[in-house]
Amino acid sequence: MITIAEVDDVRSLCDAARADGRSVGLVPTMGAFHAGHCSLMRAARRDCDLVVVSLFVNPTQFGPSEDLQAYPRDAGGDAARAIAEGVDVLFTPSSVAMYPEPMRTTVQVAGLTDRLCGASRPTHFAGVTTVVTKLLSIVGPCRAYFGRKDAQQLAVIRRMVRDLNLPAEIVGCPLVRDASGLAMSSRNAYLTAEERADALVLAWSLFGACEAIGEGERDAVLIRSRLADAIASRPTVRLDYAEVVDGENLDVVDRIEGEVLLAVAAFVGRTRLIDNATVRVDGDHVEAELGVVSVAGRPPTPRGAFAGCP
Repeated sequence: MITIAEVDDVRSLCDAARADGRSVGLVPTMGAFHAGHCSLMRAARRDCDLVVVSLFVNPTQFGPSEDLQAYPRDAGGDAARAIAEGVDVLFTPSSVAMYPEPMRTTVQVAGLTDRLCGASRPTHFAGVTTVVTKLLSIVGPCRAYFGRKDAQQLAVIRRMVRDLNLPAEIVGCPLVRDASGLAMSSRNAYLTAEERADALVLAWSLFGACEAIGEGERDAVLIRSRLADAIASRPTVRLDYAEVVDGENLDVVDRIEGEVLLAVAAFVGRTRLIDNATVRVDGDHVEAELGVVSVAGRPPTPRGAFAGCP
């Protein structure tokens, strides 16, 4: 693996790879790698000839009172994990390299960014879409890999790429959970042992809602209430939102049919966490996508029973 900090050097390397008939895969990250990030690298390695992982803690997607300065950073550990996953290029630009002058241009996706995380983090998605557009411009035609844990982000980026005719194929990869059921997140590093146990209520609320849908419940208002009530059962957890929305356009739905996204966000202590499940309903047939389980030393496997889950 080589580490490159300069924009022009990465662009030239990717252009040369394509000129030789090689495919390019991009995994955009903010570092503090965990099993979820590694699963994206593994997917890119499987599909592509040249794998580029960007590591950039993007300041424009953090609000004024958010955790930019405290965001977890582990440059040495991240490099070791990237090498272990067979990454070819670790792209580590500085803020000056990514934003050489005060930015006058941003990319925004209307509608899809107004609700869910966009309601409580109103400047967040403009920062995400702008930096992803820049990364896709730097790397050029490629497959780009994103995790389904950030389901709204994935929907927004897919729409942006489609609307702007960007030469990238956006690949959504399964949400990864630890053996207890907690969705993998770099921000999990903030949690104390007690908070980590309390944070499991996000996953449990989703598992219970999916079970109710499997048993025939189709009223989205009731499922929404069930999610919120489950999270409220832990007094140490403060609900941000619990929603049931269309799986593609993220519009709120009244009835569960077709593909819907169950999405929750909550504060556990001072840490804001998100989680989700995708449910596909066709008549009496229900398919729930809850993620995969990562156990140390083994690749992620489809979800089975999680320890402590009712």
